[in-house]
Amino acid sequence: MSMILSASVVRVRDGLPLSASTDYDQSAGMQECRKYFKMLSKKLSQLPDRCTLKTGQYNINFISSLGVSYMMLCTENYPSVLAFCFLDELQKEFITTYNMMKTNTAIRPYCFIEFDNFIQRTKQRYNNTRSLSTKMNLVDMQTEIKLRPPYQISVSELGSANGFSHLSGGEYKGTGKISAAPHQRLEPVTLPGIVSFVLSLLCGALNLIRGFHAIESLLQNEGEDFSYVIAFFLGTAACLYQCYLFVYYTGWRNAKSFLTFGLICLCNMYLYELRNLWQLFFHVTVGAFSTLQIRLRQPQGKSPDYNV
Repeated sequence: MSMILSASVVRVRDGLPLSASTDYDQSAGMQECRKYFKMLSKKLSQLPDRCTLKTGQYNINFISSLGVSYMMLCTENYPSVLAFCFLDELQKEFITTYNMMKTNTAIRPYCFIEFDNFIQRTKQRYNNTRSLSTKMNLVDMQTEIKLRPPYQISVSELGSANGFSHLSGGEYKGTGKISAAPHQRLEPVTLPGIVSFVLSLLCGALNLIRGFHAIESLLQNEGEDFSYVIAFFLGTAACLYQCYLFVYYTGWRNAKSFLTFGLICLCNMYLYELRNLWQLFFHVTVGAFSTLQIRLRQPQGKSPDYNV
């Protein structure tokens, strides 16, 4: 019998499950597919935005958009066009119901479990294809799948020792070439992100001004320590680099942000004699806040471009 068996919503950057349908089937085949679900969840950031994994009697399909992936398990004979229409409907409802801030800051697994009600209702409709009453344009979807078919993941790839790391910069079947990491777009800027960006610029400007004052003092008094000047300018560079990391995607971005924050802390420790506690607290807190916002603003998944 052709049908959808289960579905789930997963965050792309770390594979955190946000919501999932309630599954009652405990067969060996279903248990094996659940393992594939978990393995795929850990690799979503390295995969194209539309993929299919064929596992004998079952197929796993998923699409990714705006940092969230929508996955479904169906029988092998379930029509591909209906499978991706189903996923697209989940995506539209989820984006409408939950904003990106909630999705990005979610910590607890299945924190949007109430979305399961919509998944179950939609699954029932798509499993009753004779009475399926939607406004889908199946012709457009079929055309889209022909022009840009989902990337076919093999079970051997999924179980390989190196995972999908060798595919991250290559070319996928039907998806074109995946852009290199430095050209990836980041998720939309949030209000806390804008605040952190402005505060980082302010800290950089304050360090720069104090640095020039330190140079003037050094020229007037030969006994002044030149290392203070270096500390101020290093602090300026660190603040500006945090702004750069927030705006642009680079390799090892999170690690760079933590190292930059460490440099900010070291500079302020060295400048302890020239700043009061409130000034030190302000600079370190802004650095920590900016580091957090860099961590939260992850690469953006490519939005599916088919019209349903």
